[in-house]
Amino acid sequence: MLLNSYTDDLIEAGCDEAGRGCLAGPVYAAAVILPRDFKNSELNDSKKLSKKQRENLREIIETEAISWAVASVNNNEIDEINILNASFLAMHRAIDKLKKQPEFLLIDGNRFKIYKEIPHKCIIKGDGKFLSIAAASILAKTHRDEYMKKLHLEFPDYDWKNNKGYPTPKHKAAIAKHGITDFHRKSFRLNEQLKIEFS
Repeated sequence: MLLNSYTDDLIEAGCDEAGRGCLAGPVYAAAVILPRDFKNSELNDSKKLSKKQRENLREIIETEAISWAVASVNNNEIDEINILNASFLAMHRAIDKLKKQPEFLLIDGNRFKIYKEIPHKCIIKGDGKFLSIAAASILAKTHRDEYMKKLHLEFPDYDWKNNKGYPTPKHKAAIAKHGITDFHRKSFRLNEQLKIEFS
């Protein structure tokens, strides 16, 4: 059973990102403030849910959340500041867009850059422990998947509608054959057998 909150009385926002391990596309993050009495037995880490469950839950979260926001950091910014800092920046941008100011941040993972002096707690595998982080994981993933499916129409060879930019055999084979696009992260290196260095 996922927990509703970490603190007793502070306005909490759960934060998570999607797309960190991809070779192409932006990293997305979401921040979600849920009502204290929010309940949903299906809500869980987005990676444990089916596509249909994620889409249904996205609608529920976006309707019932006190406030929610999604933001991204593109591949060029990732190359400039590295993927870890880009993940933090995407979360900061999402928190910036919240209509209600949180008083406490619940972060999925083990590291975070402090945001405007708001206290935070990093929770490893937090998307399987707290409802607000699980909600953020679903919004980040579904919004990013939507974006990558649109990009796929422009670059069908890379199979982004299925792999969403992750390093699948089909994606790596397309890079070997066609090279990289303007949406690939040049700072990410493919395995040595491809003989391609992005940097």
